[in-house]
Amino acid sequence: MAILRKWWNSIFVKFSAAFLLVGLIPLIALSIFSLQAFSGHVQQFTINNLKQMSLYLSYNINNFFSDYDEITRLMYTGRYEGYSPTLSVDQTANVNQFEQINSVPIGAFLRTVLYSDKHIRSVYFVRALDQKIYYQTKQSKPLLADKLPIDQWLKPLEERPNYLSIYPTHGEYYYNAPNQKVITFARNLIDISGTLTPDPKVVGSLFIDVDAGVLDSLLQETNLSGDDELYVLDSDNQVYYSSKEAADGEAISVLDRSDDSGYLTFSDEVPYLKGQVFMRVSKNGLFEQLTSTQSTVYIAIIVCSIVLLAMGTWFSKRLAAPIRNVLLHMNKVEMGNLDTHIERYGKDELGRLAFGFNRMVDRLKIFINDAYVAEIKQKQAELSALKSQIRPHYLYNTLEVIRMNAVYNDDEEVADMILALSNQLKYVIDYGEDWVSVQEELNHLEDYFYIIRVRYENRIELRLQIAEEVRRDYPILKLSLQPIVENAIQHGIRPKGGKGSVLVSLEVAGSKLVVTIYDDGAGIGEDRLLELQQLLAESKAPSKNIGMKNVHDRIKTICGEDYGLTINSMEHVGTSVQLLLPILPKHLK
Repeated sequence: MAILRKWWNSIFVKFSAAFLLVGLIPLIALSIFSLQAFSGHVQQFTINNLKQMSLYLSYNINNFFSDYDEITRLMYTGRYEGYSPTLSVDQTANVNQFEQINSVPIGAFLRTVLYSDKHIRSVYFVRALDQKIYYQTKQSKPLLADKLPIDQWLKPLEERPNYLSIYPTHGEYYYNAPNQKVITFARNLIDISGTLTPDPKVVGSLFIDVDAGVLDSLLQETNLSGDDELYVLDSDNQVYYSSKEAADGEAISVLDRSDDSGYLTFSDEVPYLKGQVFMRVSKNGLFEQLTSTQSTVYIAIIVCSIVLLAMGTWFSKRLAAPIRNVLLHMNKVEMGNLDTHIERYGKDELGRLAFGFNRMVDRLKIFINDAYVAEIKQKQAELSALKSQIRPHYLYNTLEVIRMNAVYNDDEEVADMILALSNQLKYVIDYGEDWVSVQEELNHLEDYFYIIRVRYENRIELRLQIAEEVRRDYPILKLSLQPIVENAIQHGIRPKGGKGSVLVSLEVAGSKLVVTIYDDGAGIGEDRLLELQQLLAESKAPSKNIGMKNVHDRIKTICGEDYGLTINSMEHVGTSVQLLLPILPKHLK
């Protein structure tokens, strides 16, 4: 047991095991991933093809029903040689007295319909007056009239006399050919001459037997296997056609089957039937070849893994001796001996490893020496910085002494100016966070403007316009208003001369705080305004208008590209500067 523990604690053994795992696991993972990805692509491609096939079937089947609907309308449209349709034809007299449809003998008309399409097997016309049956057929067998389900066929036509009726796939047992499947289309012939009545005047009904093999040919194009199923359903899920013999004429129940785990299902609408084409495709048959390919690849992965293990074991033995030599010297370095060197090494990769180890030891000595020197220099720099710092409270105390002296001498104005200056210095020198409350920023602005009012003998006025929805605790960037107000005074009001005013407006727009600073100063010309706007858009530092540029850059850096500063001005009228700042989520209602 001790031997096994010692063997497992060997760095070489762990390295060898890691080498094998690093080689083996990625190979297996990559192979399985590639196989799964390939299988997924093949399956998705196959499924997409089946979806296209389902769409193709629904389109063709819809055309199939539409085409035979058009053929049944020949009783009205009269699209055959020698006949021109007219609404004045008395169909009742035509059918009952002259045994004609549109001035054409009924037999000739049925024969025309019969041979208008190669898939029509039989055509029947049942006169409403006496239920007399006229028919034409391509069958070689005689018609068993007593087995013809006329009563059953007439029921849908009686319920919806103005519409086409379709009877699902059934055998021609009335020709003693139950295995021959057909679909029957039926339409009433309504006399539309004369005065229209609420109840249509049905003079007869046309029935067309169409070979269901037309749909069989469409099914063959899909190359479905014997386990696959295809159904044509109407809106009530009644089967009009099925690839499964047992489903003909039955109420379909396949849509809610619980054993669909082994099948893929597809459906597309058949607008004419207000129904759908429903396909159920067996996964086993569809992906049988793909499953075989997967098994082959898995076998290949197992074989490659065994070969890799054998080669890894052999290769690890070849690495043992030189790696142990490197480990020996590493242990010496770990113990603090930086004078050790590997004397003998080859020119292969392990030799390069030994050469690199020697260089590492040499550079480690240099780095250690450099680190000591850098640390000493850093300490000296910190000491120099500490010596050069001025204590802010010393400056505050000095200003307070001067203010108290002015108060003692009854010079209240000077005392108030010193107090305002002291407040400004405290606000500016306080290296706290970038965000302050609106109230704090406005207090700082008031302190600044107090000195301005005294300096210019109350010729310049500051006005605040704060919307009701603006809360005084909303966050605003520190020192973002004073530089703009200072610009308004220095470059707007002073050049104009005389009295002036600065208006600071705060309002809320969505999740943004909008601060607009107006002045009624000299304004800015168009060229200079364009120059200022370009200056704000540039990234380089300006030589003038530094305060405005700094505020703009700070807002964009901290808040994002959607925020910042915009300028508008009209010469001899005044200037407005708008600041867009975000309202933090916790302050939104």
